[in-house]
Amino acid sequence: MRYEGIVYRPPSEAYSLIVQVTIGCSQNTCAFCSMYKDKKFRVRDVKDVIEDFAIARATYSSVSKIFLADGDALICNMDDLKIILEYIQEHFPECKQVTCYGSPKSILKKTQEELNILKMLGLSMVYTGLESGNAKVLKDMEKTASPEDMIQGADKIHKAGIRLSVTAISGLGGRDMWQEHAIDTGKVLSKMKPEYIGLLTLMVEPEVLLEQRIKEGRFQVLNPYDILVETKLMLLHMDCQGSIFRSNHASNYVNLSGTLNRDKNKMIEELDQAIQGNIHLKSEWMRAL
Repeated sequence: MRYEGIVYRPPSEAYSLIVQVTIGCSQNTCAFCSMYKDKKFRVRDVKDVIEDFAIARATYSSVSKIFLADGDALICNMDDLKIILEYIQEHFPECKQVTCYGSPKSILKKTQEELNILKMLGLSMVYTGLESGNAKVLKDMEKTASPEDMIQGADKIHKAGIRLSVTAISGLGGRDMWQEHAIDTGKVLSKMKPEYIGLLTLMVEPEVLLEQRIKEGRFQVLNPYDILVETKLMLLHMDCQGSIFRSNHASNYVNLSGTLNRDKNKMIEELDQAIQGNIHLKSEWMRAL
């Protein structure tokens, strides 16, 4: 396979065939993010994409899952996406799932009819980053979408019958905005009602914009126990019946998993045990993105 730069994918796509449809991220301004900094965003020529799929078909006897990389494949125009998805249907008939990242901007740019067509052509699920449900936190982190954009985009995805996986980030509000971040993120997720919720914990990597703000005293990182208290508050404000909730990323201090709302109290009890010191927290050296 031919890849340009570092390739990122959701944890659940570890065993998927990954083909770059775009290079980099269409936004790439988020203050906390270090991904795709080695690339300038562009949409790949669809002929090159199809060539990569042809290479994969000649290489692998069976492909059950395909992830369309990089950071926002959904932003591609409909003609290109139709060519790609139709090729997959014809040449990878055994494939059971096709997924991609989709920014709120790229979701909202697609009409409902276009999203319906993408579902018909085999697009199974879209991953999108809410990160925070609080408008001020999103603005401070230079994420160019509003909570209302997130909710509207989720509604369009659901109407198309495409599954939705949403990530949020514990600690993104810092010490000043932790309560607002927790409460509003829980409320917005309740309105988005994604099939999957992935909760990560903030890690500040070198040379990101947020690192400079921390050095200047403009942002204070929460300690591990503050993160647990914040996560509990977030869960208390979630009403996401049937959503699969996972907080088992390498960045998290405590692993949580369950189905909302059925397992919400159980996960809150686990957080209480961790807050009281009865559950071991992951050491900093073991955390990763």
